[in-house]
Amino acid sequence: MSINSMEDLENLKKIGSIVARCLDHMSKKLEPGMTTYELDEIGRVFLEFHGAKSAPKLVYNFPGITCISVNHEAAHGIPSKSKKLKAGDLVNIDVSAELNGYFADTGGSFIIPPITAIKKKVCDVAMSTMWKGIAAAVHGQNLNEIGRAMENEARKNNLTVIRNLCSHGVGRWLHEEPDQIPGYYDRKDRRVLEEGMVITVEPFVSTGAHNVVDSGDGWTLINPHHFTAQYEHTIVITKDKPLIMTLPA
Repeated sequence: MSINSMEDLENLKKIGSIVARCLDHMSKKLEPGMTTYELDEIGRVFLEFHGAKSAPKLVYNFPGITCISVNHEAAHGIPSKSKKLKAGDLVNIDVSAELNGYFADTGGSFIIPPITAIKKKVCDVAMSTMWKGIAAAVHGQNLNEIGRAMENEARKNNLTVIRNLCSHGVGRWLHEEPDQIPGYYDRKDRRVLEEGMVITVEPFVSTGAHNVVDSGDGWTLINPHHFTAQYEHTIVITKDKPLIMTLPA
């Protein structure tokens, strides 16, 4: 969507704050022995308390409230009563929700101690990669400069970006135009960023993978040989630095 009024902006900030606080709340509850279903239930209670609806459930009838992906799962992991978290696990939590007709999307990767060097590195670089992409998202800039900035940051640190997972437009629906914003530089992409445009910036940074595949459950995307970390903000394009909607405050 594009921001057309202060009402649009305030509504996006409201749902953005809710999903950001939900993510923070869930991440602080991580502990060995809990199931991903129990973690998802924490998210469900939080969103319901604030009047928000799970976007994956609302839009796609996803079998969970949030997406929780562990270790070699890169995205869209299904919460499960049989999947117990363990010490050392790399856990990605993706929270998206709707309130009053507005959608926001955020995510982050967390390590349950003890923290290994390789998992810490992929998380740290995924975080810096997201910020590089956000910095490149300015009115009048070619949209593919977001992917260029993110790919360069990952490469500089001898890591890769997953090429078949992308950022996207958001706001009035979970996924909308501009659709499929690559995390790498696509020289053929001629789209231009415009003031007021609402998008996510969400690189998936890997220890070596370039693509993910369906695990077989119809939802969870994996690379069995590598770890992947993801961080995500919903932002609004301006003529200056972007406005970040998914902040806890």
